[in-house]
Amino acid sequence: MSDNSRRWIVITTINRPTEAIRAVSNLCAEGWNGVAVGDLKTPPDWHADGIRYLSVSRQRELFGDLAEAIPYRHYSRKNLGYLYAIHEGADVILDTDDDNIPGPDFGRGLQRRLKGQTVRRAGWVNIYAHYSSAPIWPRGLPLDEIHSTGEMTAGHVEADCPIQQYLVDGDPDVDAIYRLIFKNPLVFDKREAPLVVDAGAWVPFNSQNTAFFSGVFALLYLPCFVSFRMTDIWRSLVAQRALWTHGLRLAMQNATVKQVRNEHNLMHDFNDEVVGYQNNARISALLDQAAAKLSASERMDVADTARALWLALVREKIIPARELTVLESWLEAVHAARSHAPRPE
Repeated sequence: MSDNSRRWIVITTINRPTEAIRAVSNLCAEGWNGVAVGDLKTPPDWHADGIRYLSVSRQRELFGDLAEAIPYRHYSRKNLGYLYAIHEGADVILDTDDDNIPGPDFGRGLQRRLKGQTVRRAGWVNIYAHYSSAPIWPRGLPLDEIHSTGEMTAGHVEADCPIQQYLVDGDPDVDAIYRLIFKNPLVFDKREAPLVVDAGAWVPFNSQNTAFFSGVFALLYLPCFVSFRMTDIWRSLVAQRALWTHGLRLAMQNATVKQVRNEHNLMHDFNDEVVGYQNNARISALLDQAAAKLSASERMDVADTARALWLALVREKIIPARELTVLESWLEAVHAARSHAPRPE
């Protein structure tokens, strides 16, 4: 099997194939696998060479009640793409979008254990400050933490990093406030080594260019009944806190894609992000509290930890209770998919 044969790119789309999709098709010709998840607005004749397309009807055929439980016209339908890739035997899932054009380094040299400098802080960190001198911050960062950059260690450490966020050039993942103020494209600086985010340093990460390794696939879950602009951000907070519980780390890597952003209404984006400005700091505190209770109990696996952390947010009514029904069904489907996935020869 080729090095890429168990590596999957997962995309959701409502558009006709874009330049980014055509680039993913080229990667599939080199041995990668790709799956695109459609929605009600996706053109019915959608096709891209080498990419497996899950139409709404195909989703219902494959996933039955789960496909109906996940809301339409919502980014969380991407959960079905993750599930499909897991069932097909993925050992790495690269999470990206149809407006992120892969560069020559996209998906190259993926490895779970990394050597890099460590970023430390007990609290929020604006990780973009370590890749640019421009006034820029990632979507999901509390606005009063924009100038919090953390402490960078001098030497390199080796760490187990099963989630790795790669940056995005051009129109990177920022909030609507940034986009309403600043209009110029941005290219991030390149670092010689990854940045390993230490436990306790909260760094929101997104779904634009992010690698998940198989041991933490349970952390891919995108909540279904939350703001479109917060689903991947709140996933990142749950995922990051779960990593720390298991002695694992998040890594930040250089940009490997360029975003030519699909059309957005920035004021609509802002309205969808307000709930994050209001709750993200509270969410991090709640997750810390929930994780502290877990550490005193018998050892859980990553899926159990994720379940407990999502439950903590439901109990505080940040996420509605109906989320748990979909979450449980999805986690069960992931477990079954991994059990029946083809093994390497």
